Amino acid sequence: MTTTAPARQIVDQLGDVRIVPVTSFETPEQAHATATALMRGGITCIEVTFRTAAAAECIARVSGINGLLIGAGTLLSPDQVQEAIAAGAHFGVAPGTNVGVIEAARDSGLPFFPGVATPSEIERVRSLGISTVKVFPAGPLGGPAFLKAVAAVYPDVKFMPTGGVDAGSVAEYASAPGVLAVGGSWVASTSLIREDRYDEIERLAREARETLSSVARP
Repeated sequence: MTTTAPARQIVDQLGDVRIVPVTSFETPEQAHATATALMRGGITCIEVTFRTAAAAECIARVSGINGLLIGAGTLLSPDQVQEAIAAGAHFGVAPGTNVGVIEAARDSGLPFFPGVATPSEIERVRSLGISTVKVFPAGPLGGPAFLKAVAAVYPDVKFMPTGGVDAGSVAEYASAPGVLAVGGSWVASTSLIREDRYDEIERLAREARETLSSVARP
């Protein structure tokens, strides 16, 4: 089993990078080429979602890239948590709150950030000792306005909004109260990956980093 870093260390790293490209791959080669392009563009983090059968193999393929922070996304079962850890993921993310998955991650030492969409769900994960969460789907929930509202009543919680974030809105999301990092698929979209447009992924990564460098931290 791969030894994972403490949750506090992962949270600090996510706060430094401020953006988590959300990706889905069909082959390990796609994963490596994409991660390399992101690194060239200045983004040192990637979320590989468990939406394809190749997810674990793709995480293993990029785990050897020095300086890359790797998240396993869309973890929906305890078995997927174990697959992610064995492949070399540094942290896990889910679109919702599943206590079984949370417990599996905790028992295995994998820093894990469940998804929330309501104040009740935020309170539920807080009761489990979790203070960093994914907000999904951020756009349909109300975007930065929703984040501002919930941050006012849960100032101890850090948010990672995902779903509906793009190049035009990333700055507004990143500056919203309580936001640790922003997740988005536009930097390395499935269409760009399938078309082998890794130069464009690098360009979009650099553009996103430049945008975030001018945004004050909330």
